[in-house]
Amino acid sequence: MKARVLHEAGERTFAVVFDTDDEVIGGLLDFARRWKVTAARFTAIGAFRRVTLGYFEWERKDYRKIPIEEQVEVLTLAGDIAHAGGRPAVHAHVVVGKADGTAHGGHLLEAHVRPTLEVMLVESPAHLVRVHDDATGLALIRL
Repeated sequence: MKARVLHEAGERTFAVVFDTDDEVIGGLLDFARRWKVTAARFTAIGAFRRVTLGYFEWERKDYRKIPIEEQVEVLTLAGDIAHAGGRPAVHAHVVVGKADGTAHGGHLLEAHVRPTLEVMLVESPAHLVRVHDDATGLALIRL
């Protein structure tokens, strides 16, 4: 993964480019720690060699894992970075397209890139903080 500041005036804008076999969530967390990002939003396009989506099951208060073990196009990836327990946390949703034209989407749990993923990330000058919510079992942004 490589990253570069594209613009800096109140907000910093980064291009973050992932290479083949890079893992996306871990890479974004590494990026956030290295650049000290505490609040950001991002979008991305590219492709994965495999991906695990998640569907939040309310009754269980946990994600059902949906593995896709084939090459897919990233039709859209959107998310944010906030702090949870003093450390960066990534929350992302993705829609991927298969070779037959079908699309699948959900919470991004894990993804391995092939050949590239191009992320445009905009950092906000304010902090975002996630706090565990007992009712949902999720870490939710508190304003």
